[in-house]
Amino acid sequence: MNEALKQLETELKLKGFSQNTVDTYRFFIEKFLEKTGKPVNQINENDAKNFLANGMSGYSSKTNALISCALNFFAKNVLHAGFSLASPKVEKKLPIVLTKEEMKLLIENSGSYKSKLIILLLYSSGLRVSELVNLKRNDLNFSEKMGWVRKGKGNKDRAFQISEKIIEELQEYFKKTPSFVYVFSEQKPLSTRNIQKIIKNAAKNANVNKKVTPHTLRHSYATHLLDAGTDIRYIQTLLGHENLNTTQIYTHVSTEALKKIKNPLDEL
Repeated sequence: MNEALKQLETELKLKGFSQNTVDTYRFFIEKFLEKTGKPVNQINENDAKNFLANGMSGYSSKTNALISCALNFFAKNVLHAGFSLASPKVEKKLPIVLTKEEMKLLIENSGSYKSKLIILLLYSSGLRVSELVNLKRNDLNFSEKMGWVRKGKGNKDRAFQISEKIIEELQEYFKKTPSFVYVFSEQKPLSTRNIQKIIKNAAKNANVNKKVTPHTLRHSYATHLLDAGTDIRYIQTLLGHENLNTTQIYTHVSTEALKKIKNPLDEL
């Protein structure tokens, strides 16, 4: 089993998958191998189907689709088997978005100065939490008001905006922490769990009665840009979405365009 898992990791890395994907695929394939209890060379399509079907009740539709991808990758690149599982249908939910008033409350109740800067940068840049913790100080160019994500999702680089409102605050923070290589940490990135706790505590202190995560700030950033009339193709670029369809989900949560529609009753 260990040999198969090592081979899985090697194949994923050779194909340029992120460490997060490597860890996730390994986790589920290890569970799969333990569940089947078979020698790797005896595993077949039915084993994979049974594992996926039996595990579906315990996970979300999105996680089941991820497990299916992991099994298909393992089958093709490690087992060299001729089967491919159909991906389970993913339930489409609209993202949770904060209003501008809720966003202000979150910032005001962020706690420490560092926590406030983290929330401000997440919201004003649309960064994923994994991108924020890996952001280095030399990735920011204050004079250009731009920053760069290095090897983000899909192993791609992209540019993002730096709000004028936080440039001065970040510069002051940098003066106080001159030994830091990363924006918010010294020699190694902060854990994403650390950031999640900061956001959760801020939401609790602000009495925001929504499930608020770092990704909620990314959703809010995109929706507020759309509300302000920003072209959705620019939003796609800023978020680093490969497919425009992914970005278009924000058209379903943006309310500003709906408010401008004249109700037919008002015209009678």
